[in-house]
Amino acid sequence: MGRGRPVDVLILTAAEHDYLEGQVRRHRVTRSLSERCRIVLRCADGLQSKRVAAELGVSEHMVGKWRRRFVDERIDGLLDEPRSGRPRSIDDDAVAAVIERTLRTLPADATHWSIRSMAASAGHSHTTIRRMWNAFGLQPHRGETFKLSTDPLFVDKVRDIVGLYLSPPTHALILCVDEKSQIQALDREQPVLPMMPGMPERRTNTYVRHGTTSLFAALDIATGAVIGKCYKRHRATEFLDFLKQIDGNVPDGLDVHIVMDNYATHKTPMIKAWLARRPHYHVHFTPTSASWINQVERWFAELTRKQIQRGVHTSTAQLEADIRSFIERHNANPKPFRWTKSADDILAAIKRSCQKTEQNLCPEL
Repeated sequence: MGRGRPVDVLILTAAEHDYLEGQVRRHRVTRSLSERCRIVLRCADGLQSKRVAAELGVSEHMVGKWRRRFVDERIDGLLDEPRSGRPRSIDDDAVAAVIERTLRTLPADATHWSIRSMAASAGHSHTTIRRMWNAFGLQPHRGETFKLSTDPLFVDKVRDIVGLYLSPPTHALILCVDEKSQIQALDREQPVLPMMPGMPERRTNTYVRHGTTSLFAALDIATGAVIGKCYKRHRATEFLDFLKQIDGNVPDGLDVHIVMDNYATHKTPMIKAWLARRPHYHVHFTPTSASWINQVERWFAELTRKQIQRGVHTSTAQLEADIRSFIERHNANPKPFRWTKSADDILAAIKRSCQKTEQNLCPEL
């Protein structure tokens, strides 16, 4: 028989397990609460306190404390107990009123509340409002954009393309094709000041345009290599020429699967006829407003960040030369992007986001 104090048996319900996992994954949760949730989750796996303490780098006494607290009080036991000191001067109703006003109303002279405008409206100090907003994770000054696809075949297309990424067919080449159009050759009106100790690189916010170019690119998802070519214009004629360049680089005997969007230049009769004469070409169209599923977009982001965003070009010829050099350096040591999410994971995440938005907009439902 074992010696020592008997260990409290810790069994989680499904709801408690989901809550604890959610707190661990959240970025804005306090470190202390996240640590307590990790302790409880590991204890629920049947591990002894000594082993949990070694894994998480905490003391065995701390593990035992939060194990007992959770067994006695469940999730409420993970919260801090009331501390000694002056009693609260603002009750729960006042806090709820501020939170309700923040979420449901707007100031008369602005598009969103600030800490000081809410303080003046609610009759509290700005530090009190800051503590309330921090406690509930409210940041009215921040805003994010989103766009949900309205494609009626969205689910089918996501499963098709993600399945192509995660389980590619044998004896086939998978290319993600797209265009980065209207890349501007920009020159600054004054010379760029180089970085110095204690001072970042500086450039004027005004610039001179020297024309534009369009880049057609195809990313091989297996190797990460890129086929790219710049054109002055962005038409079906240029796209057909680029398809011919791709065809010239494809080894014989391979099927070619092309992932691309529904842009008009991709679906002209001329393009359809060219593809119809080559039955080993298979086209997979991305859903409307879902360019994130095309892996070449991730490579375009690298090109923009490393070459175009802070580049200085006095002509389109210089811009195109820099783009070609970037492609050559990339292909000298290509690295493929690794797709990790399954189609079910993506669709489930979109469903949760829609449900959460619906609950926030219609809490009575």
